[in-house]
Amino acid sequence: MVRFAVPPVSPSGPAFNSGSVSVVAVIPARYQSSRLPGKALADIAGRPMIEHVYRRTAAARSVGVVIVATDDERICDAVEAFGGRAQLTSSKHLSGTDRLAEVAAGLTCDVVVNVQGDEPLIEPSVIDDAIAPFRTDSGLQMTTVRRRIENDADLHNPNVTKVVVDRDGYALYFSRAPIPYTREGCPPAPAWRHIGLYVYRRECLLRLTALPPTAMEQAEALEQLRAIEHGIRIKAIETAYDFIGVDTPEDLARVRLLARSPVALGRS
Repeated sequence: MVRFAVPPVSPSGPAFNSGSVSVVAVIPARYQSSRLPGKALADIAGRPMIEHVYRRTAAARSVGVVIVATDDERICDAVEAFGGRAQLTSSKHLSGTDRLAEVAAGLTCDVVVNVQGDEPLIEPSVIDDAIAPFRTDSGLQMTTVRRRIENDADLHNPNVTKVVVDRDGYALYFSRAPIPYTREGCPPAPAWRHIGLYVYRRECLLRLTALPPTAMEQAEALEQLRAIEHGIRIKAIETAYDFIGVDTPEDLARVRLLARSPVALGRS
């Protein structure tokens, strides 16, 4: 069930300690978008999209502080208007991860969560699931999320990123191509869709963004491959939840349609 209304905005105090791991969630948000300019402020059920993302992130039990990282004062103003916390960042960043790292450099937490600013339906429990392994594995550097691909259209769609994992759930490779390839006569191997939610040890995030882009990263246009090529292991947590990112006007219309239901809004 989709629920748009969630508990109050996260406090602006020190990082929450989740089982001996302090956690801050950062939501990179840009105003400019080639396919949907200003989407962070797009109205969904009477609230800007960034507010839905913020409140749902704040509803994750493992997260105590949520910060929107943006280079646009309009987004800052909108976040502050609903009582959230925002930080203006450089306008020169080439990726949301670089924007995330600028904020992380000023934090003292153990773990930083990267929540995409165009995921108004993000499920809070999935954020908790991606954070959970950091409580028990002191050597873990980075996690992300994967979901089973159930149709050929998604498998062959270059806009759907695929991930292949080892027996322990660590990512071996990410690609826009349909991987793994299934030879004729062989039963198909599981195919996984990569969901762009990331959790990092703070030091790992700062080190990763200081590394130069890599060949596979540039060929696939997938920045997580930089971690793979530099030997940083990424644990990909399985989820059954479907994610609806807002990249196009059609995506926005779909989310707005879902938001019309009183049940979806969590209102009477």
